Amino acid sequence: MSEQQIYILAIESSCDDTSAAVICNGKILSNIVANQKIHAEYGGVVPELASRAHQQNIVPVVQQAILKANIDKKQLSAIAFTRGPGLMGSLLVGTSFAKSLALSLGIPLIDVNHMQGHVLAHFIDEENTPKPAFPFLCLTISGGHTQIVKVSNYFEMEVLGETIDDAVGEAFDKSAKILNLPYPGGPLIDKYAQLGNPKAYKFTKPKVNKMDFSFSGLKTAILYFIQKQEKENPNFVTENLNDICASIQDTIVSILLDKLKNAVKETGIKEVAIAGGVSANSEIRKQLKEGEFKYGWKTYIPKFEYTTDNAGMIAIAGYLKYLQNNYADASISAQARLKVHQTN
Repeated sequence: MSEQQIYILAIESSCDDTSAAVICNGKILSNIVANQKIHAEYGGVVPELASRAHQQNIVPVVQQAILKANIDKKQLSAIAFTRGPGLMGSLLVGTSFAKSLALSLGIPLIDVNHMQGHVLAHFIDEENTPKPAFPFLCLTISGGHTQIVKVSNYFEMEVLGETIDDAVGEAFDKSAKILNLPYPGGPLIDKYAQLGNPKAYKFTKPKVNKMDFSFSGLKTAILYFIQKQEKENPNFVTENLNDICASIQDTIVSILLDKLKNAVKETGIKEVAIAGGVSANSEIRKQLKEGEFKYGWKTYIPKFEYTTDNAGMIAIAGYLKYLQNNYADASISAQARLKVHQTN
């Protein structure tokens, strides 16, 4: 007897990207993302503009995802959507659309925790991509989050350490802003860093608990350093951009790696994964991979398209919940704040 085909449509609208994906038994058939370019003019995401753009994008994005998956919407088994955390206005667009579609098709509705989606992206059925074994540690790094999560099961997660102030993605973007680089600046720091000397300038690492993070002091230190140098040489940034970026990136990555080493030591868990938008950073990926030889870790690095906000990760989380008959009812509401261990 052939395996039952479970098709799930997933919707992700937690911030400024509208995304829809179709998954079939763990395999992604389509993963469409509509970016909102307008925020670059403001140097950051403007919540009201984001929710308005989601309203414009959601129908064509969902249509495209179903079309690319080459299925009829009547074949769908369930609709999964991001319940939170995220921007309330953005989440409401995805939540209300998912509810309406599930109701009109008479199929189950599945709510997904955005942070769990990032972690569970590792379980998307991809060729030549091994999946981590439980329990594993996941360094979840994005514009809004920096956490070390112990993952004991698909939906059993515990935060071992997290940022006490700013997220790592914000540290990258704010540093880029200090250097007058356009938004989002994180990928640009990564690009210029590859051409520079990571030991050119030294920035002090914050002193916090073993597995916790802090980035606000580092941002301030970078700002004062640049201001001081520019007083002496107004062209300092343009003349030394590659070295500055390499030094900033080296400091941030070494902070992340230090904390991860502490977590491995404390727990004895050597299965190590990364997730979230900042895990697209080339230096983090490189150093994590080197950890296999240096520290005996087994590392898991997701494909680029599953690192930033996308519906593929919501689809796999939705599929895993579907297998447990873990559905939501129509009264469910979006939650701007949601911890990684919260499933409902």
